[in-house]
Amino acid sequence: MLELMKKVFARLAGSLKISRVVQFLTYSDIMMLSGWGLINPILAVFISEQVVGGGVELAGMAATVYFVVKSVVQIPVARWNDKRRGEWDDYWVMIIGSLLITLSAFLYIGVKYPWQVYAVQVIGGLGGALSYPSWLGIFTRHIDKQSEALEWSLYYTATDLGAALTAGLGGYIAASFGYSLLFGVVGVSSLLGTAFLAGVVQEMKRR
Repeated sequence: MLELMKKVFARLAGSLKISRVVQFLTYSDIMMLSGWGLINPILAVFISEQVVGGGVELAGMAATVYFVVKSVVQIPVARWNDKRRGEWDDYWVMIIGSLLITLSAFLYIGVKYPWQVYAVQVIGGLGGALSYPSWLGIFTRHIDKQSEALEWSLYYTATDLGAALTAGLGGYIAASFGYSLLFGVVGVSSLLGTAFLAGVVQEMKRR
């Protein structure tokens, strides 16, 4: 289904002459966000069922840790990116952030105690803080003039549909095969999303 979505988006993007950089960034996030769409709706259930002493309080604090780390770090990262000419700094910071997000998925396979949940959330928050400002900077610079609203809409439509299609599937995988396999699938999907960013390099070299 995800492959079909990418083909439809590619056909539409080609007919509308959408920037190739915007296309590859969108493909990357389809994989990343669809992968995390498998676990995000049931992450609190995982924490309650699989973590020693886990419960809704720990799940809430875990979310708080992620967003606090991301919020505190991402503005300095964005300022650092803006002070440097060119896009290669943005690109490599984005790659590092994406790899940290991917790592956090695989690390959840071994999580058993509350402190481990917090540690993984810190890593995920750092990944988000590095990846998102850099991703947004590159996307903004390559978005096509007079098509800003359309291209953002295409991006959100594609990624939201991907997350919607995987939300219910995550619960099925967890119930049928266990959380370890589920987090493994999330990690692989995130890694594939990071791999799509290689397409951005080819387009940046042509500029």
